Amino acid sequence: MTVKLAITGKGGSGKTTIVKAFMQIFKEMFPDKSILLFDNDLTSELGHSFGLDIRNTIYGIRSGKHEYKTGIPADMTKQEYIEWAMEDILVPLDDNVDIIVSWFVGSKDCRCPITKQINDAVNKLLKRYDIVIFDCEFDLKYLNQLVDTEIDSTIIVANPSEESAHLANRIEEFSAKYAAGNQLGVVINKVDNNDLASVYDLLKKYDLDVLGVIPYDKELKNHPMTRDSKVVQDAIKEFYFRLNLPQIKH
Repeated sequence: MTVKLAITGKGGSGKTTIVKAFMQIFKEMFPDKSILLFDNDLTSELGHSFGLDIRNTIYGIRSGKHEYKTGIPADMTKQEYIEWAMEDILVPLDDNVDIIVSWFVGSKDCRCPITKQINDAVNKLLKRYDIVIFDCEFDLKYLNQLVDTEIDSTIIVANPSEESAHLANRIEEFSAKYAAGNQLGVVINKVDNNDLASVYDLLKKYDLDVLGVIPYDKELKNHPMTRDSKVVQDAIKEFYFRLNLPQIKH
């Protein structure tokens, strides 16, 4: 059974850093599990953080603009063709981790067959992996326009500011109906320990369901493109037990 984690929030909140931190934690905790990183953010920063410029996307398949690595097999149905193309755009990061980029997605209002065919192909792809981490565009609505799938745990990334807390509250409202009754909560990122009192005041004001707090890692300034942070990984491990995700049995 595939475990699905979605990371949402405003651009610049630290989503990509947190997605990569979860990837490292899953690799450490479950080294034999297969992982798919699913970049649903229009900036496509996740691929860039691995030094990749991924041009082949799900949108490319939908629009007919995808350039295939191999020749197109003959005698395929349209559904088989889309599923084959989906395999073609997967990019391996290591033996157990792949990444795929969606870029633009079609509207659910579109009744053209390609909308359902893409949805079915993505769902089939997700089931091949033990763990899928979605780097989302703002909230869950944009992801839902691409694929109907249940998310086990959705994390809204917010920063310790009035504006960010207010926005997290809105994202929580927008995403609730797409969370399918599963876990939906906020993680406060880039927190200065000296500002903890003001952070707790914000939480009370907006009544946010906070799953955890991540301190600000000054070292990220030294390698902003890779977005790798041991500080972030260690902070996530402190509240990981609260998440609706696989736990290590002791």
